[in-house]
Amino acid sequence: MELNNEDDGRPTPRTVLGRRLRHLREAADLSQRGLADKVGYPHTYISRVERGEQLPSEALAEDLDTHFATAGLFAELLSLAQDASIPDYGRAVVAGEVKAARIQVFGSSLVPGLLQTEEYAYALIRASLPGESQERINERVAARMHRKRVFSKAQVPFYWAIMDEAALKRPIGGAACMRGQLRHVLDAADSPRISVQVLPFSEGEHPLLGGSLSLYTVQNGSTFGYVESFASGESVESPERVIELTQRFDVARSKALPESRSLDLIRSYLREYGDEHNS
Repeated sequence: MELNNEDDGRPTPRTVLGRRLRHLREAADLSQRGLADKVGYPHTYISRVERGEQLPSEALAEDLDTHFATAGLFAELLSLAQDASIPDYGRAVVAGEVKAARIQVFGSSLVPGLLQTEEYAYALIRASLPGESQERINERVAARMHRKRVFSKAQVPFYWAIMDEAALKRPIGGAACMRGQLRHVLDAADSPRISVQVLPFSEGEHPLLGGSLSLYTVQNGSTFGYVESFASGESVESPERVIELTQRFDVARSKALPESRSLDLIRSYLREYGDEHNS
């Protein structure tokens, strides 16, 4: 039975991908095991993809496109399916990231999504989806990693991330996971289009405590916001509210450490997590 996330029964990118795979396989007079042997994946994996129970990995999608000479069809359907797997309240974030010329993000207790490593994202998503299947957790992680495609665009957006020091202190996924995550943030900050600041505990209260804020500015200069809390989010386009959110972001930025001192603080936490290269 094909899984469908739509209540009205219309096909989703996930089910379209599975149907196209089954159609092409049968047209080539191949069994699932026969196709699996040709592309080098377990036949049970192929079966789950065809039934819509699991999305293919990017590697499998590329191998299917190569095998069937489908000119990127499976890669495109996978991209659509990954975007569709994001909860409704988070799709405004994805749309904003794709269109934005500048992205400004404040994270109250976590490393912002576009700077997360796969291991860090996995730990977060696993904790937030108790009882969910391993396949669905993996798909959500893959969808979050897929969002990083904005950094591969011809015109990479300017990206300004401010993190509360709590994001460095809380050991998401354990020490090894945090070492990889903080190294990744430091590496990302080497880009001239990425800026990272930390708002330290010593600054006390600030106007963005308890939530996360993203501001997206498009090519014509207009800006819209996105406010997120636990399992919910709100897109903000009203000019009055965007001005209010921008003011909150600017106050938080004014309290943050300068970038060089922010990176030094990240390095100090990296040493606390046992990174020998930063001792």
